[in-house]
Amino acid sequence: MTPVATAAQDTSHMGWFSRTEAWLDSKGKGAWIAAMVLGFVFFWPVGLALLFYMIWSKRMFSKNRSCSTHKRRMHVTRPTGNSAFDSYRDEMIKRLEDEQASFEAFLERLREAKDKSEFDDFMDERAKQAAQEREENRADA
Repeated sequence: MTPVATAAQDTSHMGWFSRTEAWLDSKGKGAWIAAMVLGFVFFWPVGLALLFYMIWSKRMFSKNRSCSTHKRRMHVTRPTGNSAFDSYRDEMIKRLEDEQASFEAFLERLREAKDKSEFDDFMDERAKQAAQEREENRADA
């Protein structure tokens, strides 16, 4: 069994932040934690910013070494040399991304409809209670 060689990531087109992020991702979660601790030691807002970024990007609680979507996407979209396959793959990825976006939009509309329905029910119940109270006040007077 031959070991699979990992290709070096091309970072020439990335900015300094993306290169730093890719470098920390390649070193693992320990590098992120070390950077955060050093940030707290030298200038606490940097450590706090790294902590928030790690939580926001889900790096803090991921089980795998690298949870960077950007890194996975770069690996997937790297040219294979077969232009027909590359074209097919790019179209398929675009179609899947469009389907995901439309599904997320559908879920959002579903949530909004449910929220509106619950709010309308609440307002109807509140109006009924107010009408009952007015009837009771009229009966008492």
